[in-house]
This record gives sequence, structure tokens and C-alpha cells, in this order.
Amino acid sequence: LTYLIGGRKSATALAKANQYDLIHAHFIIPTSPLARTIRRRTGIPYLVTCHGSDVPGYNPDRFGLQHKLLLPYWKSLVRSADALVSPSENLKQLILSHCPELDIHVIPNGYEPAGFDRTRPRQNNILLCSRLFPRKGFQYVIEAVKDLSLNWQVHIIGDGTYLEPLKAKAHDSKTPIIFHGWLDRDSAPFKALYETSSIFILPSEAENFPTVLLEAMSAGLAVIASSAGGCPEVIGDAGLLVRPRDVDDIRRQLLRLIEDPALRAGLAEKAARRVSFFTWQNITQRHLELYQTLIRPYPRGTT
Repeated sequence: LTYLIGGRKSATALAKANQYDLIHAHFIIPTSPLARTIRRRTGIPYLVTCHGSDVPGYNPDRFGLQHKLLLPYWKSLVRSADALVSPSENLKQLILSHCPELDIHVIPNGYEPAGFDRTRPRQNNILLCSRLFPRKGFQYVIEAVKDLSLNWQVHIIGDGTYLEPLKAKAHDSKTPIIFHGWLDRDSAPFKALYETSSIFILPSEAENFPTVLLEAMSAGLAVIASSAGGCPEVIGDAGLLVRPRDVDDIRRQLLRLIEDPALRAGLAEKAARRVSFFTWQNITQRHLELYQTLIRPYPRGTT
């Protein structure tokens, strides 16, 4: 609330001073109310990119009450925007479940490959990377491997409220599970794990458009992802899917990749090619095309 109160005056003054043609807001709440206020005061059109947590029904375990209380206001916001963008078809459908009359543009998040060295020898490492919350599903990977006595190691990058419970689950694992905590993405340890691991898995219960998958794909890993949310849209046919919260399915697909080096190599090659679809050059062009459709009806610097 303080953000909205404090932001209205300064945002409107900024818009008038710079004669913008268009406003692009990110998140329906809390930023699109400012964009709507500016349009009402200046006539400048605006679009909003949704990201998941700003959509009722996304992560109900975290935002259920807030979304329920804000739903009428939320509907007024999405109906007021000149255009809405969703990074995934999955999130688009969730928005439409509340307001089926909306016209929503699906434009994925952009990703610029991080310059990983894909020529380094691969080791028998399974990599996971994320903020550590129960909905990320890392506990199911631990359950899938802890009794297998694999000649592989599981490496987990990330911190969060679920770190200690995950360590407790992993303490008696027959397959080594190593926790690295948070690592800077530009650090040598971070890059080394991506460049030398063979398999990456993201078993989340909910995702919008996880760029961590693109990161793993660009690094040359064979990818396994949950079939939930926008994960299938990211990996396409360049990875394997598992059912959320299904330990047996996770174990089955992991063993499939572990036992088939040719499959790992083939998926890694497909994944590296697929990443090019999501480069900022491609995604920026799609945004620019949408911008033009919104700007044309308005004279420059409408007041």
C-alpha cells in the first residue's frame, strides 16, 4: 500500500516529463496499478507482463488468502490493461480461468546463454539448482536416489527455508548428496558444476517459466523436469518429463538417463539448440512487434 501511495505522484511526474509512448509494467500487483494511474492521467497506453505469483491460483499454499481477498481488484486491473503478456501458455490458461474474455499474448522470458564451456569432461553428477522450498520438489529426488547406492553424486545449489529439512532427509542416503548452499552465478564453483555435471533435474510442483532450465540446457546437461506449469513449454522434446511428487517416476527417468549415455548426449544436443529460440534477440523482437500495435493508435506523448 505504501508503495502505491508513494509511487503514484512520482510515477505520473516521470511519465509527463519524459513523454513516453508506452508503459510496460511487470506484475499485475503491485506495479500495474501505477501504470493504470498514469494512463488515466496522461493517456499513455500500458501493458503488463504476468509472472505467476501475481495470478490467483498460482502457488495457493503461499498466496491463497491474499489472492482470494484481492480477486475483485485483480480482475479490474487485468481488464484495464491495453495488453497482457504471459511467459507461458500454462499461466495464460490460469488467467483465463478468472477472466475468459481477455486476449493474452504468450511471449516467453528471454535468456542469454551464460557462456558455459561445454567441452569439459562430464562426471557422474546430477545437479539441482533453486531456492529451497517444499514446492520445488527436491525432497522427491532425495527419496528417489537415497536407497540406490549409485556411482553418481547429487549436487544441490541453493538456500532457503527448506535447506535443513532436506539435509535431514539426505543424511542416510546411499547415494552421495552434496549441498553447496547459494553460489554466485558468475563464480567458478557454480560454472564448474554446470560444466561437469551430466544430468539436471527440476521436479517442481509449480513453475511459470523457469529460466533455470534454459541455463542447464545451454550448459549441455540432459534435463529432466516436472510436467507441471510451464516446464514442458521450456524443454519441448529436448528433455524428459516426470509427474510432480512422483518418486517412482523420478527414479525411473533418472535411471533411464544414467544407464544410457547416448540418450544423455542426444538430449543435451537438442537442448543446446532449443535455447536459441529463447535468446533476447528473438524475444525482444516479439515484444517490439506488440509495442507497435499499442503505440500506433496514440499520438506520441499524449497528455
